[in-house]
Amino acid sequence: MSRVYRTVAEPATAEFVVQGSEFIGHVRPVDSVSAAEAFVDAVDEEYADATHNVPAYRVRADAEGDFLREYSSDDGEPSGSAGKPALNVLTQQDIENCAVVVTRYYGGTNLGVGGLVRAYARAVKEVVEAANVVEERPHERVTITVEYDDSGTVRSILESEGYEFDADYEAAVTFDAYVPLAESEALRDRLRSATSGRADLE
Repeated sequence: MSRVYRTVAEPATAEFVVQGSEFIGHVRPVDSVSAAEAFVDAVDEEYADATHNVPAYRVRADAEGDFLREYSSDDGEPSGSAGKPALNVLTQQDIENCAVVVTRYYGGTNLGVGGLVRAYARAVKEVVEAANVVEERPHERVTITVEYDDSGTVRSILESEGYEFDADYEAAVTFDAYVPLAESEALRDRLRSATSGRADLE
């Protein structure tokens, strides 16, 4: 049985001001370390004029869910005052496959380490709340290639199970289905028997 994990449903932002400093939290669901790093880079680029862009992410780096990669950086804030409090919110709420960046525009007043810890943690809490925490099961992509004759059968099986899929009608028909790991083997068996083994499955 594949694990159920908690993550955010959608990208979101949340902002507030503390003693003149503006804090903007950004969050996005991600499915790999490279996707998390790409999101961090994108925020860095978009808010290149900010005083700090503090990243944190927790990514379950393999399908079996054995390896959790955690990362955070203070991005020039005093050590331990920014990245770690941001990451701690994700850890405490047990949120995975999620990347956050807190952008800070310095407002002229030093907040002190305690003030920074509170502000960065608050930014992550608020943006995670805005993005809605959901429970997910790990999925995998199943690619099914069939002749036109079998395409209606395959489509109706995918639709009856409620799986998300894309269909590409060319010389043959290719379906890319997004299937919970726990169900993918049963789906493959069902497709093989429904098409008498004619379906090409990846």
